[in-house]
Amino acid sequence: MNLVRDQFEVNYFGPLNIIKATLPHMRKERAGHVMIISGITAHIGTPGLGMYCAAGWALEGFCDSLAYEIAPFNVKLTIFQCSIEIGILANLVTSAPPIFPAYSPANNQAPLFRGILNHLVPQLPDASVSSDSPVTPSRANDENARVSSIENGPFSAPEVVSMHPPLSSAHLEVLVSETVYAITSIGGHENPPSRHIVGQEGVASVKEKLKTVSEELEDFIQASFAVDVAADSDPMPAISGTNEGP
Repeated sequence: MNLVRDQFEVNYFGPLNIIKATLPHMRKERAGHVMIISGITAHIGTPGLGMYCAAGWALEGFCDSLAYEIAPFNVKLTIFQCSIEIGILANLVTSAPPIFPAYSPANNQAPLFRGILNHLVPQLPDASVSSDSPVTPSRANDENARVSSIENGPFSAPEVVSMHPPLSSAHLEVLVSETVYAITSIGGHENPPSRHIVGQEGVASVKEKLKTVSEELEDFIQASFAVDVAADSDPMPAISGTNEGP
């Protein structure tokens, strides 16, 4: 549970405290723009990231409500749903193994994020090797070893594992610059969106999620309407088969 609390302290209460400290000044000036850095994991559930997603969803639920409350003060709010690289790979990654055997890779085919990291992290650009370095035999062997380690990656240990992904400074700079560009593009907009998705993969994922929600809504729309009581209907309809007495 300590790891769960840590998730909420960082990803929910952290932004909440910043909003609490800055919002009074914006209300006083009757102007401002609250910009929240979140991720698409706060919009789309991800196997193995339940608590991380939960903290993000909690923050976005709060911000959705707050946006209505601060609108009369001419204060705007935008949630930036950044690519998963910014939220995960640019920070310390802590991963815990499945608690129950039923969720282990041997018994569960769902692509848990721990397994995704095992495939992804060994392929990240190594900070110690530049992209224009010559491919020497020793370096080629290192590359082969890296590929072979994918099946048993750094997050395969049956224990809690924490590490900073080996991103090169150049790669990290690109990820950060993409996010900064999105913030500066939206920040001064007269009518900014309530949400802004950063990255093509994020846009595609959110579109797919919205499509699924829309399709499910239509598939079960009759069940949704069945609970409505028409305004002109009898509020106490007669129950068939009852005995009303003599």
